[in-house]
Amino acid sequence: MLTLEGCRLRQGDFALAADLAVPDGARVAVLGPSGGGKSTLIALIAGFFRPDAGRVLWHGQDITAAPPGDRPLAVLFQDNNLFPHLTAAQNVGLGIAPRLRLTRDQAEQVATALDRVGLAGLGDRRPAHLSGGQQSRVALARVMVQDRPLVLLDEPFAALGPALKAEMLDLLARLLDTTGAAVMMVTHDPADARRLCPLTVLVAEGQAHPPVPTEALLADPPPALAAYLGVTPPPQPPRRPSAP
Repeated sequence: MLTLEGCRLRQGDFALAADLAVPDGARVAVLGPSGGGKSTLIALIAGFFRPDAGRVLWHGQDITAAPPGDRPLAVLFQDNNLFPHLTAAQNVGLGIAPRLRLTRDQAEQVATALDRVGLAGLGDRRPAHLSGGQQSRVALARVMVQDRPLVLLDEPFAALGPALKAEMLDLLARLLDTTGAAVMMVTHDPADARRLCPLTVLVAEGQAHPPVPTEALLADPPPALAAYLGVTPPPQPPRRPSAP
């Protein structure tokens, strides 16, 4: 289980507070208004930012000061972070050995990962010779070969069209079924949250809230989320007057 215990982070005029826990194997969307701190939350968990107060725990072990590479997680960003001078296979191989000195078994692991994301036979192509969707699959394969119990996704499919994005979310779900890894996915689209994540962390007004059921949150969004989504929250029943 991932736990953020009393975490507080300040960057200039922006402050984020987080007290939450993500169970093993959970699929959690991170949703909220633009500029509310969704990506900051992911960076805090990944170790790119260190909180000014509080602790980040993994199964009770304090990893607050651990560098990103020593944390039990893999991260996938929106731009995929593929190296243009490397082939698809080499980009995936970086997830196993940063110096790309792969053993035969590791090379087979890379080939298997490319096959699982639908890129069998395309390992020798460089990113410029792959479509946007194929590049996303390479980046996803690189995350999966790291075999970490927690995957952090910061809008990795935002640049894709609706049909292709849905296809990538379904592929991700199948891969997670196989690995059992937990996932936290930043998204601006409630449809993405519904498609992949039964739970959602709302990040709004400087607070990352504990995960709640996605459908319940979207059916009755708090004012900050309702304003962001452009929906009118359901009317609240009038309060009964207090007894004298």
